Amino acid sequence: MIDRLTFYTRRTLPLLVMIIVVAACSQYSSRPGAITFHNIAARYNAYFMAEQNMADAEFEMRKGYKENYNQLLPILLPMDSVLAQAVKPKLLDAIKKASIVAEKHQNSKWIDNSYILLGKARLYLGQWADGLEALRYVYANGRDDDDKNNALILLMRAYIEHKDYSNALGVAEYLSQQPLNKTSQRDFYLTKAYLHQQNGEYLTAVAILEETFPLLKKSTETARIHFAAAQMYDRLGQYALANRHYKSVNKNKPSYDLGFYSSMNSLQNEVVLNPERDLTNVGFDKMLKDRKNEDLKDHVFFTMGLLAEHKKQIPEAVSYLQKAAAASKGNMQQKAYTYLQLARIEYESLENFEMSKAYYDSALAILPQEAPEYRLVADRKRALDNFVTQYTVVSTEDSLQRLAKMNPAALDNKIDGIIEAKEKKRLEEEEKARKAQIAAQNASLQQGGGNPLVTGGERRWELYDPALVSKGKIDFKRAWGNRPLEDDWRRSSRPLRTLAGNNAASGTDSTGVAQTQQENTGLKKGTPEWDQVHALLKKDVPLSDTAFAVSQKKKEDALYNLGKIYRFDLKESHRAIAAFERVLSEYPKTQYKDEIYYLLFLSNEENTAQKESWKSKLLSEYPTSTYARLVNKSTDTGGTSGNATKEYEAAYKLYADGDYTKALEDIEKNLPSYKGSSMEDKFALLRVFLIGKVRGKEAYGQAITEFMRLYPTSIYLPRLKEMQEFNSLSMGKR
Repeated sequence: MIDRLTFYTRRTLPLLVMIIVVAACSQYSSRPGAITFHNIAARYNAYFMAEQNMADAEFEMRKGYKENYNQLLPILLPMDSVLAQAVKPKLLDAIKKASIVAEKHQNSKWIDNSYILLGKARLYLGQWADGLEALRYVYANGRDDDDKNNALILLMRAYIEHKDYSNALGVAEYLSQQPLNKTSQRDFYLTKAYLHQQNGEYLTAVAILEETFPLLKKSTETARIHFAAAQMYDRLGQYALANRHYKSVNKNKPSYDLGFYSSMNSLQNEVVLNPERDLTNVGFDKMLKDRKNEDLKDHVFFTMGLLAEHKKQIPEAVSYLQKAAAASKGNMQQKAYTYLQLARIEYESLENFEMSKAYYDSALAILPQEAPEYRLVADRKRALDNFVTQYTVVSTEDSLQRLAKMNPAALDNKIDGIIEAKEKKRLEEEEKARKAQIAAQNASLQQGGGNPLVTGGERRWELYDPALVSKGKIDFKRAWGNRPLEDDWRRSSRPLRTLAGNNAASGTDSTGVAQTQQENTGLKKGTPEWDQVHALLKKDVPLSDTAFAVSQKKKEDALYNLGKIYRFDLKESHRAIAAFERVLSEYPKTQYKDEIYYLLFLSNEENTAQKESWKSKLLSEYPTSTYARLVNKSTDTGGTSGNATKEYEAAYKLYADGDYTKALEDIEKNLPSYKGSSMEDKFALLRVFLIGKVRGKEAYGQAITEFMRLYPTSIYLPRLKEMQEFNSLSMGKR
C-alpha cells in the first residue's frame, strides 16, 4: 500500500507543481512572481523582436529618403506610406510581435510600449485610424506617465502629418504642462518645432530648436536639424544666424552632400551680408575645382547665378545659370529649378517672353509631377503660351501699321533694307556654321582617328535637352515661319510661295519693323527673285483702309486679352492696368469699354482714388450694365453698419498716405468691434499689410499665417496663398 502511494505521489507531484507555477504566472495575476515572469518574457521575446524590426525599418526608410536641398528640409522625416512599402514586411512583423505582448502579457509593464510601437508601425503604413486608436488607448489606459507622454508626442506628430494643426496644437498645449523626462522633452521640442515649421511659423520653430540643441548629441541627424534651422533663418532674413548654424552642420558628422550644401549656402550668405564681395574669390572657384564635386557643379553655378541676380548683374546671372543647366548630368530636378530661374529672369528682367516660355516648357518637361511647384509652373506655362500669342499679334500689327503709314518710296526702301539685312545675316551665319563644322571635323580626326564613335568631349546631344529643343523651334520659326511638315521644304525649286505666310510667321527687327523670311538662296537687288520677295513682304502691309481696319481690330483684341492675362493668370495688376489704359487710349470706342472700366476698378487694389474714379466712370456711363451691378454688389456693406465702412476707409486712407503706424493702431483698435461681421476679414487683411510696413518681414510672415488660420473661408485667402506660392518660386529673391 505504501509503495503504491509513493508511486502515485511521484507521478502527480510534478504535475501539481506545474499547475501551481502556471497559475502563479498567469497574465492576469498581480503576484510579484507573475509580474516579473511576464515582464521578462515580454521584454526579451516579442517586444525585443518588434523593436528590432522597427529600428531596421526606420533605418531603411531614412536611407531611402531623398533630401531636396533646394527646399526647406523637414525637421522630422515625413511618415510616408510610399516609402514604407519597401519595409512593409518588417513593419507587419513588428505589429505581429507587439500584438503578442498585448495578447499574452497583460500584466507586463511593456504593454504600453508595445501599443506605442504598434501605433507607430500602422502610421508608417498609412493606417491612420488604427494607428491613432492605439496611441489614444495608451493615453487613456496607460500605467506609466512617461509612456503616456510618449504616446501623445507620437499622436501630435501624426496630426501634423495629416495637416490637422489645430489638434496638434491642442496636444502640444497639454504636453507643455506635463513633467517630461530628458528624452521625452527632446522629442517633444523637435515635434513642436516640426509643427510650427510645417505651419509656416519659422520664427517660433527656430526659437524652439535653439532650446533643443543642448539636448542633442553629435550625429548626422543633429547636423541635418542644424541645416533646417539655418534654412529657416534664411527665410526670415537672419543671414548671420543662419551662417552660425551652417557652420554647426560641419561639426556634427554630416553626410558629404549635407556638408557641401551647408558650405555653399554659407558662402552665399557671406555675399549677401557683404555685397561688395566678388563672386570669383568667395570660395566657389575652389568648390568647382574639387574633383569630388564633379556631379555637384550645377548647384555651385546655380547659386552663383542667384547671387549675380541679387547683385543686379543680370547678364552674369544668365551666364551662370546656363552653365548650371549644361553641368546638370543626372539631377533632373536641379536642372528644372535652373530652367525656372532662367524663365523668371527672361520674363521679369529681360522681358524676353518667348525665351521665358521656352524655359518654362523645358522645366515642365523634366519637373516631377509630385513636386510642389509643378501645378504653379504648369499654370504659368499655359498663361505664357496664350500671352506670347497675343503679344506677338500686338507687336506684328504695330510694326505693320507703322509700315503702312510710310509714303510709298520710303516703304519700298524700308522693305529693301529688311531683305538686305536678312540676306547679310544669313550669309554670316552660314559662314560661321561652315567654319565650326570644319573645326569640329578636324578635332574629331585628331582625337578619334576619324572614328565617329570617338569624341573628345561629353557634349550632350541636342534632342536630349528640352531647352535646346525649345530654342531650336523658336529659331526655326524666326528663320522659316510656320511651315507644314513635308518633304523637300527647303529646296530652291520651290522658292518663294511659302514666304507669304501669316503675320504670326513674321518676325520683328531691332526697330520693331515687321520682317518675313526668305529662302536659303542668294538674292540680288533688281532680280526677279528679289522683286518676288519684296512683293510678298509688302503684301502683308495693310495699305488699304479695309486691311488697316482689320489690323486695328486684331491689335485691339490682343491688347484686351493681354490685360486679362496679366490680371487673372499672371497676377500682375500694374501691367494689366497699363494694357487696359492703352486700349482705352488707342481705341476710345472699343466694344470692351464697360468691362475694362470694371477690370480697372478691380486692378487698382492699392490706389483708392483711382479705384473710385473707375467705379464712378462705370456707373455714370454704363449704369445698367452687368459690371455696374457687380461693382455695387462688391461695395455693398452686406449688413454691416456704415460706421465700419467709414472706419475702414479712414484707416485705408492713412495707409495710402504712408501713415502706417497710426493706421495700424486704428485697425487693431477697431477690429474686435467687428468680430463675426462681413467686414472682419477685410480689416484683418489691411492689418497684415500694415504689419509688414511697421513691424518688418518676420512679423509680416507670422501675420499672413495667422490670417490663413483664422479666416480659412475668406475670399481674400486665395490671393494670400498665391502670393506665398509665387514668392516660393523666386528662390533668387531671398
